[in-house]
Amino acid sequence: MAIPHPSLQDDPGNSSQRTPLAQESAKPKKSGWVWFLLLLIVAGGAYYYYKTRPSAESKAAPAPGAKAASLAPVSVAVAPAVRQDVPYYLTGLGTVTAFNTVTVKSRVDGELQKVNFTEGQFVHEGDLLAEIDPRPFQVALEQMEGQLLRDKAQLDNARLDFKRYDQLTKEGVISSQQTDTQNALVAQLEGAVRADQAQIDNEKLQLVYCKITAPLSGRVGLRLVDQGNIVHATDTNGLVVITQVQPIADIFTLPEDNLPEVLQHMKGEELGVVAYSRDDQTKLAEGKLLTVDNQIDPTTGTVRFKASFENRDLSLWPNQFVNTRLMLAVRKSAVVVPLAAVQSGTQGTYVYAVKSGKASLQPIKVDMEQGNVALIASGVSVGDQVVVDGQERLQDGTPVEVHEAAPNSPGGNSGGAPASEKSSANPAGKSAAPKSKTQGKPS
Repeated sequence: MAIPHPSLQDDPGNSSQRTPLAQESAKPKKSGWVWFLLLLIVAGGAYYYYKTRPSAESKAAPAPGAKAASLAPVSVAVAPAVRQDVPYYLTGLGTVTAFNTVTVKSRVDGELQKVNFTEGQFVHEGDLLAEIDPRPFQVALEQMEGQLLRDKAQLDNARLDFKRYDQLTKEGVISSQQTDTQNALVAQLEGAVRADQAQIDNEKLQLVYCKITAPLSGRVGLRLVDQGNIVHATDTNGLVVITQVQPIADIFTLPEDNLPEVLQHMKGEELGVVAYSRDDQTKLAEGKLLTVDNQIDPTTGTVRFKASFENRDLSLWPNQFVNTRLMLAVRKSAVVVPLAAVQSGTQGTYVYAVKSGKASLQPIKVDMEQGNVALIASGVSVGDQVVVDGQERLQDGTPVEVHEAAPNSPGGNSGGAPASEKSSANPAGKSAAPKSKTQGKPS
């Protein structure tokens, strides 16, 4: 019987001699906890990375006040803040109205023989416009003159008879009744003579009416009746319409809230009025405020104002719609920047000023917006270069590449013509609405 070798029987490290059950029982029993700890470590690392990395939105759109670092220069347009006088006005929609409009009609019936005007002609008061056939009225005049001579002859004879009767009555030859009857006949003939004279005067007046003259100075419209037609005093259309265009009126409306302010300024001075075209780009005429209506329109909450214009160049036409600006005062030596430079955000109203080649966010206080400029109460000094185009790409400290604003850009007029000549219209009647800050930017 063979005896096993002691080294093989007693060596526990000889795995080749172990049974499968013994090998399985020899594996470590804590391997599941190791995998669980590794999973926790990976999850914690991912959570830390998610919380600490900056978001894509914060990289793409930094806050306006945040400091910019290592950015390429941004091309912007700038305009200087200037000191200038700015007119303060109220704007309303107005209608040009003629002071006087006359429909010329015939005052007698007859044939229209002559037309002495040209359509569109300017006539003066008393100018001959047309003539009506005067012959029927001339015949009637001669007839009344003959009747007057007859009645005068009868009156003279009756007066002589009265003198005789009066003498005979005094002598007692005839009764006083005959004398009184003769005296009454004299009075009747005197009345007939006066009536004849009145008829003669009336016929002469009809002859005057045969010549139709201009009742006022103005512009003649289109002819309504042609030569050769029979016209009547009862015709509704008339011969022609004459409209007074020099001077001419403008009736415009303003909100009732502006009425106390306007009345206060009217007490001390004559207020000027400027009329602009419907697109509010062309200045048409300058005039003065005449009066204010005596009541407020309750349906619209507005008050009607009437202004007068000399209209020497005929820039205003009856029934024309115009934007009317009522000048109340002039702000002297105000600090002005283009309205396109003014921005609004969570931090309030501000502008970007260019200093040392970088954009600087400066909070401002706007005193008033008038037309395409803004009057600055604080925050900007005269001479500061403010950005009028390209603000959407700026933040505080962004390097900029500066070029001057074009003359026709929103900010190119800050030091030029007054804002009152370029502002947009406001149908509500208040100060003209400012232009959008995005208008006029290059594409």
